[in-house]
Amino acid sequence: MKDEQIKELNAFLEGEFMGIHAYEHYIQNTEENTLKKDLQAIQQNHKMHAIFVAERIQDLGGTAVDDVGLIGAFQERLQQVKGYPKDSNSIVEGAIHGEEFGSEMMAEFVKGDLDQESRNIVQSILKEHKQHIDMLKKHFK
Repeated sequence: MKDEQIKELNAFLEGEFMGIHAYEHYIQNTEENTLKKDLQAIQQNHKMHAIFVAERIQDLGGTAVDDVGLIGAFQERLQQVKGYPKDSNSIVEGAIHGEEFGSEMMAEFVKGDLDQESRNIVQSILKEHKQHIDMLKKHFK
């Protein structure tokens, strides 16, 4: 049971690392100060989520991953080839899409039998992802 929980939480953690990396690119590519500040705040939030999930994995006796994993690395490579958006609206669209897609994927990863404490952590994080989307939507022009 614990091994499955650790596996699911590590998959969730990889998703948080993907978000951290994506926001780094968005931050580097925007020159709009207000948007940059919000992107930085969201990225910091993802970093905190990663810490919370890693601690939970450790509390369960597991070893937390420290990167995006194989699937994440492949997706990041595809994004690099495709290129990151440069204009504000495209950055916002990309970030919103990432939050929505990431949240859906993360929810799938943890559909199994998580203990109540782990489930509460995950649900709280997913709720914050929705708040990120609301924050990002105010930047559409």
